Amino acid sequence: MTRRAAVLGHPIAHSRSPELHRAAYRYLEFDCDYAAIDVEEEAAADFAAAVRQEPGWNGLSVTMPLKSAMAAAVDTLDPLAEALGVINTVTFEPGAGGTVLTGWNTDVAGLVNALRHAGAGDAPKAAVLGAGGTATAAVAALTELGCSSVDIYARSFRGDAGGQPAVQEVGSRLGTDVALHGWDMAAAACAEADVVICTLPPRGADGIAGEFADLGRRRDGAVLLDAAYDPWPSAIAAAWQAAGGTIVPGLEMLLYQAVEQVRLFTRDAFRDERAVINVMCDAVGLPQR
Repeated sequence: MTRRAAVLGHPIAHSRSPELHRAAYRYLEFDCDYAAIDVEEEAAADFAAAVRQEPGWNGLSVTMPLKSAMAAAVDTLDPLAEALGVINTVTFEPGAGGTVLTGWNTDVAGLVNALRHAGAGDAPKAAVLGAGGTATAAVAALTELGCSSVDIYARSFRGDAGGQPAVQEVGSRLGTDVALHGWDMAAAACAEADVVICTLPPRGADGIAGEFADLGRRRDGAVLLDAAYDPWPSAIAAAWQAAGGTIVPGLEMLLYQAVEQVRLFTRDAFRDERAVINVMCDAVGLPQR
């Protein structure tokens, strides 16, 4: 039986995940069909219940806006996913009572490896734009890079029933101080930080790109990772590059988090990591490593 895997999200037609995964499976000679399926947030639990009953499912990639909803719909979470409260990966395992769905978060590895590849150093002065699910992964990634504190800039911060925002809760669990700041301070923060991670949807930071450029600060040696990759370069990435900084497209993060998903989905069939990465790079037009 051909195995099945898919990326879920809404909208999902723009996703490059099928190209990445299919290239890896071809190289590994792993018989697995990988599709893109449009699933709205309110349908996440029903979708999880349905695929649990269908044979052949091997894994799911999960993108916005489903990262929290799917975390609540699986049976168990790996320790990192539990700390973050959001997932981007689901694996399927046989269990005594039926199929067991486990949630994982490979976004953290995707961010860390993309930033390292771009030359980010240890314990950078860091700023995160946005306060949603990807921002929680950004806090964890920056913690792994040695940051003891992270500044978050957003238009609003929401917690469950008026409680502490998720990005601060994650910081508390990881032992990282997370400070919340208004969006009106974001451009100035971009002019000062060693590493900036923009976790907003496409064009989400366009409004501060001109404001940042007007500050006239050189950004030589500083790194901006914009999780969005279509259109590219984004306005903030173009302004950053014009200031001499290094820009990292979200496609780099997507590549590295997808490598970890492929590892989870293929298990013992996974081999030759560098070769797998390079065929995935070829599939989406990234330079080989």
